[in-house]
Amino acid sequence: MKIFRGFQHPGIAPASAVTIGNFDGVHRGHQAMLALLKSEAEHRGVPSCVLTFEPHPRDYFAAATGRAELAPARIGTLRDKLSELARCGIDQTVVLPFDARLASQAPESFIEEVLIQGLGARYVLVGDDFRFGAKRAGDYAMLDHSGTARGFDVARMNSYEVRGLRVSSSAVREALGQGDMAGAASLLGRPYAISGHVVHGRKLGRELGFRTLNLRFAHWKPAASGIFVVRVHGLGESPIAGVANLGVRPSLDPNDVNGGRVLLETHCLDWPASLGADGAYGKIIRVELLHKLHDELKYDGLDALMKGIAKDCDDARQFLASMHAETHRQTTRDRI
Repeated sequence: MKIFRGFQHPGIAPASAVTIGNFDGVHRGHQAMLALLKSEAEHRGVPSCVLTFEPHPRDYFAAATGRAELAPARIGTLRDKLSELARCGIDQTVVLPFDARLASQAPESFIEEVLIQGLGARYVLVGDDFRFGAKRAGDYAMLDHSGTARGFDVARMNSYEVRGLRVSSSAVREALGQGDMAGAASLLGRPYAISGHVVHGRKLGRELGFRTLNLRFAHWKPAASGIFVVRVHGLGESPIAGVANLGVRPSLDPNDVNGGRVLLETHCLDWPASLGADGAYGKIIRVELLHKLHDELKYDGLDALMKGIAKDCDDARQFLASMHAETHRQTTRDRI
C-alpha cells in the first residue's frame, strides 16, 4: 500500500475510488466498507484509496477551543491504522493534516480541490452519518449532487451490526474503556493490539527483576488503560505471553526519560534467551491485549511495586492456563 502525506505528490494515482473517514481502530464496520470499496475500484479499473486525517478532527477542535474533554480517546496509533488498512488490501492511503485551513474549507471547495483535483475521484463511498466541510455543512445529498454534475459516482453504506449492536469506533472505545477485551475483539474482528518500536526506558524493570519492552502510544488519551495479559508478536516464530501496563505509570518518577508520555510496558513471562540483554531495542513488535487484570495502581515504594508485579504475573499465568484449557476443550468437542 502506498502512503502519502497530503495529495500533492507525483506518485499518487491520477484516478481512484475513494472512501473518507478517521478509521480509528479499523473495526468490522470499516472492514466491510473497505471490502466494498475494493470491489468498486476493481470494477472501474482504478486503485482503491482511503482519505483519512491526522490529527483526528475532534482532537483539533479540542485543542483550538481549549476543551480537552472534546478529544475522543484514541483506539489505535497512526501506525496501527495504516497497517490494518494495508492488511485489508487498500492500494493507497492519503493522510491529510487536519488544520485551520481544512477546518474552514467550504464543502464545495473540499469536493473540487481534494476529491476531484487531488484524488481524481471516480467513485466516493461514505458512511451513513458522513458530514464534511466547514461547520459540517456538507452532507451526502450535496456530495451526490456534485457527483452527478462532475461525473463521479457516490454511494452510502449503512451501519454494520454484530449481534444487534452497531459497530462503531465509539462502541470499541466504550468496550476498551470498560476493560471488555472480548467485546472489543468481537467489534474489531481481531484481538486489540498496539504496535511500534521498542524504546529505551529507565531500565528500572531489569533492576526489579521484571525486564520490560516499552512502546510509546503517541496519543495522550488511549481508549484502554491498566494492567493486561498480553501476547507479544515479532520477537520470534511464536507469540510470547506477558503482562503489560498501558498508561502513565503513577508509581514512577514523572521526570524519567518517558515522563508524561503514555507507554505500553510489557514484561514477558519467559524472556527469549536469543535476544540477550538488549536485543529488543529498535525492533517493531505488536502486543495483543487479551484480558484486563485491573486499573493502574499507585504503589507505596519499590517493594510494594515488585509484589504487585509478581501477583500480576501469577494472575496472568492462571488466565492463560484457563484460556488454553478452554481452547483444548473446544478442539476436543469439534473432533467429536
